[in-house]
Amino acid sequence: MSSLLLVRNGRRAVSVIGGGRRVTDALSGVHAVARRFIIDMSYSAHFMDFKGSSIPSTMKKLVVTKLSPNFREAASIQTVAVPTPGDKDLLVRNRFVGINASDINYTAGRYDPSVKPPFDAGFEGIGEVVGLGLSASSRYTVGDTVAYFGSGAFAEYTVVPAKETVPVPSVKPEFLTLLVSGATAYIALKRLGDLAKGETVLVTAAAGGTGQFAVQFAKQAGCHVIGTCSSNEKAGFLKSIGCDRPINYSVEDLAKTLRKEYPKGIDVVYESVGGSVMELAVNCLANKGRLIVIGFISGYQTASGIPEFRGGTLPVKLLQKSASMRGFFLPHFISDYKEALGSMTQLFAKGKLVCEVDRGDLSQEGRFVGLESVFRAVDYMYAGKNLGKVVVEVAPPSVSQSKL
Repeated sequence: MSSLLLVRNGRRAVSVIGGGRRVTDALSGVHAVARRFIIDMSYSAHFMDFKGSSIPSTMKKLVVTKLSPNFREAASIQTVAVPTPGDKDLLVRNRFVGINASDINYTAGRYDPSVKPPFDAGFEGIGEVVGLGLSASSRYTVGDTVAYFGSGAFAEYTVVPAKETVPVPSVKPEFLTLLVSGATAYIALKRLGDLAKGETVLVTAAAGGTGQFAVQFAKQAGCHVIGTCSSNEKAGFLKSIGCDRPINYSVEDLAKTLRKEYPKGIDVVYESVGGSVMELAVNCLANKGRLIVIGFISGYQTASGIPEFRGGTLPVKLLQKSASMRGFFLPHFISDYKEALGSMTQLFAKGKLVCEVDRGDLSQEGRFVGLESVFRAVDYMYAGKNLGKVVVEVAPPSVSQSKL
């Protein structure tokens, strides 16, 4: 058992965590087990160095300084002090961060209009714990690898509440794909899809970050899966993960193909494009069909953020088919999050779930490395070039002197 001793005599306070040789405190004569010292700066915030490695005094992070759906215009890289974790927090050295379509909704201030610049960007990261608060040490230790879904991920180091982190076996970027993209597909289809064996499921943007998971979960439910994509390479990938009918809309007419090959309609649509694609999806619904809206990326780069949608006859179309349109926003389903992540992690460990990662190797300037690459990565995703989840490798500078 580790023991904790706080010695206070008006002059100083030292925390001692057990696990080593026994010593006698000179001030109190109390025996304690000495192993590792935590410098107690404020009795509530504690900091530990990771195996003697150097934690710099400063770091880089992306800060939104202007509200705009143009990521390059909205965000800039700033050099700031490395933060110290509070009592229930972890300090994570980010190794990989995830790129999401909603990153530009966030920089445009669409999620919470009351939040004004400057504020930190980025939703998800994975890395090592290099510092932690005393309460957080009951669950984690320095050197643990964790992933998290929260704000401020586009940074070399991020302070994250311990309760909002997930322990992972390693810092593989594949685990990062599960936090938002995987969880969205898993929970949306489970809670809103009502999938039944033998049904037909259409996944739009199927070779993207979340589409790849929707294809696999629908297939695992025993459904016939159709996936839209923009290239033959992506169509090949979709076949490899179980998609029954990839449709490359750059060479095939999507509307005509669906009408011809699926005259009875589509039972479930997992839709993330919006605009004309959503209109088509509505028209293709079968009786009692369900259309799940998880996004509308085709409009995010516009001033309003909403693509044009001709929905004047929508009530009639839904009524005639006893169909429904359902919206999904991940933060509203946090109660499902733990189970979803646990299930997906097990599937991945057993080799039953493909977590395709796109690190930008085929992009014009090469792999996305360093925070500066986040700008390129966002552009790359919005150009529709990615196959799988776009991730950026974060490379904190090596510094000879510790923050302590």
